[in-house]
Amino acid sequence: MKFTGDIWLNAPRTAVFAKLRDARFFAACVEGVQDLNEIDADHYTAVLDTKVAYLKFKFNVTVEVARADPPAEIEAKIEGTPLGIVGRLTARSLTRLAEHDGGTKVSYEVDAALTGKLGSLGQPVLRAKAKDMERRFAERMRAAFAESQPRSETAT
Repeated sequence: MKFTGDIWLNAPRTAVFAKLRDARFFAACVEGVQDLNEIDADHYTAVLDTKVAYLKFKFNVTVEVARADPPAEIEAKIEGTPLGIVGRLTARSLTRLAEHDGGTKVSYEVDAALTGKLGSLGQPVLRAKAKDMERRFAERMRAAFAESQPRSETAT
């Protein structure tokens, strides 16, 4: 499954990049992230606690910042194993930052794959959950930068 979208922030690109590279800030913007542990500047572990449809899942997640090109791009690899069931989450994310109307346009692409019980739920259910997580992430990002007139568009 691939998800793409844009978030506009009333903040300089360098400030947005610095915040996105701050693992604690980023984790605070993602619903359900707990127990963030920084291994080094490019490797992290965390627990992702989420509910999809009628099922509740907890994932042990590892994140690797594969590439960072300040203040333009960040690429990360995410792998997760759900606790208590067989399956796996793998994802690659690419975030691009561009100056836009005195602020910053954050464009993102996430390519995710799920196997096991979670993967068997089907694309429509998983896509709806992902869209909800995207919306909440954008809201938290805008709130963090105290944007006065938020603009957000997401596309799939």
